[in-house]
Amino acid sequence: MKFYDCATAPSPRRVRVFLAEKAITIPTIQIDLRNGEQFTPAFRAINPECTVPVLVLDDGTSIPDAIAICRYIEEIHPDPLLMGRNTAERAIVESWQRRVERNGFYAVMEAFRNFSPGLRGRALPGPDAFEQIPALAERGRARVQHFFAWLNARLADYEFICGPDFTVADITGLVTVDFAGWAKLKPPEEMTHLRRWHAAVSARPSAKA
Repeated sequence: MKFYDCATAPSPRRVRVFLAEKAITIPTIQIDLRNGEQFTPAFRAINPECTVPVLVLDDGTSIPDAIAICRYIEEIHPDPLLMGRNTAERAIVESWQRRVERNGFYAVMEAFRNFSPGLRGRALPGPDAFEQIPALAERGRARVQHFFAWLNARLADYEFICGPDFTVADITGLVTVDFAGWAKLKPPEEMTHLRRWHAAVSARPSAKA
């Protein structure tokens, strides 16, 4: 297998943290997103969507999605389980993971990509050029604040996002909060439950991946 990564991008970091939790190492190829390596013919042959992460299996099959890659790794290396122990738990973890991704990760991406000067003409990831829309940056920032409030309320009653166990939802949450920090969006001081959780998950060795 080969893992196509970009050390500075948030989405592939989710896979790196997932792999680190399982103590798995996969040969890695860095793709220089800043200089447009994702748009080269060589990388387009691997992933026409021009995004990372991508996991290429031994038979040449490409999996070009962070959570799909995590699902594949979970199936072949189940210990420790990060996506649920049984059918019901797997569905619950998936639902929370999607909620964090939809309301948090995508909100930060909306704010960041529609504001960052280095992403002019690249407001959406992928092969097509889209101009930034300042109103979407503003909406994204508002959405992030709603996400922080929601996550803080959720963590008032639970150690981790899905309950007592650390899961892929926490990985997405960790990367989302850190990504928001890059966009100069940080949880308010009074959100003590979110800050407690973030300190705990950030202290895990895998968070450095």
